[in-house]
Amino acid sequence: MVHSLNPDISSLTALLNWLHPLPPEIVGFLQDKTSYRQVRKGKMLVRSGEVCHHLYFIKKGAIRGFIKDEEKDITTWISIDNEVVTSISGLNDKAPSIENIQAIEHADLMIISHDDLETLYRDYLEFNIVGRKLLQRYYQDAEARAFIARIPGTENKYQHFVKNYPHLINRIPIKYIASFLGVTLETLSRVRKRISG
Repeated sequence: MVHSLNPDISSLTALLNWLHPLPPEIVGFLQDKTSYRQVRKGKMLVRSGEVCHHLYFIKKGAIRGFIKDEEKDITTWISIDNEVVTSISGLNDKAPSIENIQAIEHADLMIISHDDLETLYRDYLEFNIVGRKLLQRYYQDAEARAFIARIPGTENKYQHFVKNYPHLINRIPIKYIASFLGVTLETLSRVRKRISG
């Protein structure tokens, strides 16, 4: 695992600037406080019951959130390059995470602590706009996931997934897509074969 301070944060600041223009002081703060880490496929960033103390920006790679239901994993979300992930419960009140957070590809991550994030909110009012827009995206994504869970039938679920998550179709292993859709791997495999055949 490679872990270093003062990485090239241009991809992170590009995303944040897209949400709201950042003054040089915020860019400088992020440069000083952001660390870089490479994690291997399969690495757990956070386990259920632990407090997540960091916000992760995925420079490259794929990360999923999942919960355990007895012996079964239920994938709750999947994020890839240029997206931000964290435990919402940890972000709000430093409560233990409900979800596990795992790299499902080798990943290059930019990391900032929740404490440093709070400093940004307190000392730079402009960053509160960035935070609000990030939370709006989180909420929109959560709403989309709640909708897909209510669609009846595996084929309908998968067609919706193809339409709304085309960037994940050929990248994410089918077992995680099946888990995300709440269907069995065998059923999804049959549906994909029927659609493509």
